[in-house]
Amino acid sequence: MHLDEPHVVGFAVALGAGLLIGTERERHKGQAADREAAGLRSFTVAALSGAIAQALPSSGLVVVGACLVAGLSLVAFVKSRSADPGMTTELALFTTFLIGVLAIISPALAAGCAAGLALLLAAKERLHRFATELLSQQELHDGLLLAGLVLIVLPLIPAGPIGWLNGIAPRPLAALVVLILALQTSGQVALRALGVRAGLLVGGFVSGFVSSTATVASLGSRAKAEPAQVTLLACAAVLSAVATWLQALIMSVALAPSAAAALAPAALAGAVGAGAAGLMALRGTQTQAPIALAGRSALRLGEAFAVAALLGAVAIGVGYAQRFWGDLGLKVGVALAAIGDAHAPVASLAALHAAGTLADEDFVRGALLAVSINSVTRVAVAFVSGGPSYAWRFALALATSVAAAWASACSIGR
Repeated sequence: MHLDEPHVVGFAVALGAGLLIGTERERHKGQAADREAAGLRSFTVAALSGAIAQALPSSGLVVVGACLVAGLSLVAFVKSRSADPGMTTELALFTTFLIGVLAIISPALAAGCAAGLALLLAAKERLHRFATELLSQQELHDGLLLAGLVLIVLPLIPAGPIGWLNGIAPRPLAALVVLILALQTSGQVALRALGVRAGLLVGGFVSGFVSSTATVASLGSRAKAEPAQVTLLACAAVLSAVATWLQALIMSVALAPSAAAALAPAALAGAVGAGAAGLMALRGTQTQAPIALAGRSALRLGEAFAVAALLGAVAIGVGYAQRFWGDLGLKVGVALAAIGDAHAPVASLAALHAAGTLADEDFVRGALLAVSINSVTRVAVAFVSGGPSYAWRFALALATSVAAAWASACSIGR
């Protein structure tokens, strides 16, 4: 056998993988009668055995080695005298052999697998605590439902345009439903991890980068269920508006840097205005009552389907406007598109600017118009989902944001 450089790297990775995983298992072998058979040396030898079997020209050595390691693992499991004879160590030993085989084929992938396996083994207590103490039965059901929608239902929905929907593809709308459900789940995770106050604010800001409208709707439904938290929830919704301005600026940087330079003063003014208004409203408020989490599902399917249906109807309207009114329809379509989402019109305008068909001033005004129109939509969504008390708090901050952005643009335009 000729030992070339890839083989040397593979053997080094196999040795490191065995030492890494073996060290972790050595710390959990137990004592005296409960001491497990496999430790540091066993895992290192298993990894090197897999690498040698793969490197040698005999094709059957890998199969023979795998059968041998599996048999030894089975014997060790049967002879275990531990009060709780789990199979983690035995399965890890067999997996380490396979990682040794993989180290000759793809050293980088093998190294990643070894690190992942070691982390998984080391996190035993944390994982058990998460599964048995932190994760409720309802949250487990929500996770399984969300996984089923993503892995089973979503791939079955047609991805291409459908004529009777005016060329709209239904899969993006279905993906939007899943996205809204994921936002609802992430909000509850943030509440559990950071507490009520910080969790709502951070969750609102981060979710705004995905969809501010969906975030406003999700927080609004929570405000209706928890009226004592309406100010805090409205401030979290305002932070999603901050994310909308920053997202528009980021998209402009990616599509047309010169357009981003023109938009930056107005976008930053809008973000600062929204953030300042939200934080001023939040100052001095107290978390009046804990938000009930136990036993309540984070997934609100009706809300998700309603928002997706609304945005789908807007998209169909844009298509008909373009078909019947040409260029004027395109402009009307951009305005209509802003009703459902501010990001898509801004991206379209940035692409036109990059192509040289749109001046800086026209781009900035178009982007501000799109965000302004979408702000009206978000206020309406806030009123429907969260009621008047939630909506007027959100509307006041949003009006401050839009006014600051327009004032900045007009002052620079002069």
